[in-house]
Amino acid sequence: MKADGGTLMALAGHFALMSLFAVGGANSAIPEMQRLAVDVMQWMSDRQFNDMFAIAQVTPGPNVIIVTLIGYHVAGLAGALVTTLAMCGPTCVFAVIVARAWERFKDKPWRNVIGAALAPVSIGLLAASALVIASVVERNVAMAGLIALAAGVIYFTRLNPLWLFALAALLGGAGIV
Repeated sequence: MKADGGTLMALAGHFALMSLFAVGGANSAIPEMQRLAVDVMQWMSDRQFNDMFAIAQVTPGPNVIIVTLIGYHVAGLAGALVTTLAMCGPTCVFAVIVARAWERFKDKPWRNVIGAALAPVSIGLLAASALVIASVVERNVAMAGLIALAAGVIYFTRLNPLWLFALAALLGGAGIV
């Protein structure tokens, strides 16, 4: 796709706004990214989005790389740069402002209330992200069992999730799933 000014402005606007609502990190914004990129703007298919999500999860570094991959897919190198800056820039500025205020009010009881309230919000947003990604997979008993097994292993053990990615890659490469 061509990196025209309108497309770059759309990427910058959408991802800058999304960055401010990504409580819990970029993965909490996955449902909105998927809705925007697939349903609203139709920049890609569900499958392409899931593939980008998978690549972002297995690459070293922050998993916010999905934003860069979406931008690259939509508008090449310029799109990758714009989406990355739009997703990271506003939140960095906001984080500095909030951190300073947070430190200034460190003895106030409402700090603990806010911290306790944000934990379930983050978990809910991450659960919504998982639901969006899982909704695209082929729906059959074997796949549902595999998803439940992976969720159980992650929840009940301290096994690094990368081992599950490796196992999934082997099963997919062998044509089992």
